[in-house]
Amino acid sequence: MHRGTVVVTGASGGVGRATACAFAERGWDVALLARGQQGLDAAAAEVRSAGVRALPVVVDMADWPAVSAAAERVAQELGTPRVWVNVAFTSVFAPFREIAMEEFRRTTEVSYLGYVHGTRAALDLMSPVEGGVVVQVGSALAYRGIPLQTAYCGAKHAIQGFNEALRCELLHEGSAVRTTMVQLPAVNTPQFDWVLSRLPRHPQPVPPIYQPEVAARAVVLAAQHPGRREYYVGPSTVATILGDKLASGLLDRYLARTGWVSQQTSEPARPGRQANLWEAADGPDGHDHGAHGSFDSQAKSRSWQAELNRLPWLLSGAVNLVAAAVAGGQMVAKGRRDFAAALLGRPHP
Repeated sequence: MHRGTVVVTGASGGVGRATACAFAERGWDVALLARGQQGLDAAAAEVRSAGVRALPVVVDMADWPAVSAAAERVAQELGTPRVWVNVAFTSVFAPFREIAMEEFRRTTEVSYLGYVHGTRAALDLMSPVEGGVVVQVGSALAYRGIPLQTAYCGAKHAIQGFNEALRCELLHEGSAVRTTMVQLPAVNTPQFDWVLSRLPRHPQPVPPIYQPEVAARAVVLAAQHPGRREYYVGPSTVATILGDKLASGLLDRYLARTGWVSQQTSEPARPGRQANLWEAADGPDGHDHGAHGSFDSQAKSRSWQAELNRLPWLLSGAVNLVAAAVAGGQMVAKGRRDFAAALLGRPHP
């Protein structure tokens, strides 16, 4: 059954790629927006294999005129989108003082303004009467900043504030357009292979790590039920957000001690590796990175907490409290010495 048209930004890889495929499997035509032609073509082929239409569009989400033109093309060729999913981002892994200002600006333009551009394009197409849904794919880092990711955390915090303000405006207008946000945990995506990094070792997501399909299912759920203002995915996300509200100072000290080690593998960084900050990381050989990164052996394919987001909000809230308690207990058990050191105020070694 044909359900309509969905637009997914950042659709050439990672969570965007998995999300595009998840909608296609459910009967949606999919417009795929991203910078990399090879990744887009491969993602479009996967979408078409589900028996629906795919429209790959090469576009830099930091370029507002290009985004607006891409949206008009989608409406002309696939029809007015009923759902728009903002995923596209880029980043820099480095201490703040090692990030050039033009790199910080570029990260902000793609990872924050790209969401603003996508949202505006969606609202320009969606009728305030007939409505539609805009899903902002966020992160636990929209609430809790961590070291070595100042540009990314700043962008995610900005998206959070922007989305809240927009939601209020839409409610005030009585618009049938809805916006919601999905806050993700660490996800096994190719970003850790192509992110610009100045770390001595290969970057990694902070465990526990989930497969991008876990995130994709949550995005589809949010699009189907946009009345809830936010969805949390994974017990670690719940514990991080609630923990920051209750003990932000302690988390500052804990992350000061553990944030460097937890975001790097034991493997040395590969010299001269390709980065996607300024251009797509497809490469001259036409390599398609796909949805998954290099941490398949560690990544979880299911999240019991995310699956229970389908419950009514009151029950789901109770589940999230349990998830926070479980994940928090695991964090304390795993890092008891680090927490003790944090309480004593010892500096990071």
